[in-house]
Amino acid sequence: DFNLPERFGAFYIDSNSEKTQPVMIHRAICGSMERFLGILIENFAGHLPLWMSPLQIVVATITSEADSYGEEVAEALREAGLHVETDFRNEKINYKVREHSVTKVPVIIVCGKKEAEERTVNIRRLGSQEQSSMSLDDAIAALTHEATPPDVLRKAA
Repeated sequence: DFNLPERFGAFYIDSNSEKTQPVMIHRAICGSMERFLGILIENFAGHLPLWMSPLQIVVATITSEADSYGEEVAEALREAGLHVETDFRNEKINYKVREHSVTKVPVIIVCGKKEAEERTVNIRRLGSQEQSSMSLDDAIAALTHEATPPDVLRKAA
């Protein structure tokens, strides 16, 4: 850094007995929690992995007929230790998916009348147009595993 020594008025006396401005070498990635988080978010472009995301899953319903099942799904995910919010607003599902994708929610679980009858969930991942359907129990197991930090997974293995 050539800037800070000048601003601080830093100097040293060299071998010729002359004042010389030093060059500062510093590294402060973790100088503060805010700086560290800023670097981390920039590195992932806001698309944090599931295990690191503060909001991991949004459960959204297609119709109000599926709201009770959606709440059941959200509660089961919370009991598994996942960070979940619900979106039961009277909006089109494409609007809800787009809105939560813009806010970088890693997983959106969509529940409709069909999913409620079959006790399944439809999973949409951030950055992917594809969606997968699976049973609620299988989805909880898979998402819980994915939400476990890598260091914890290594210790368990």
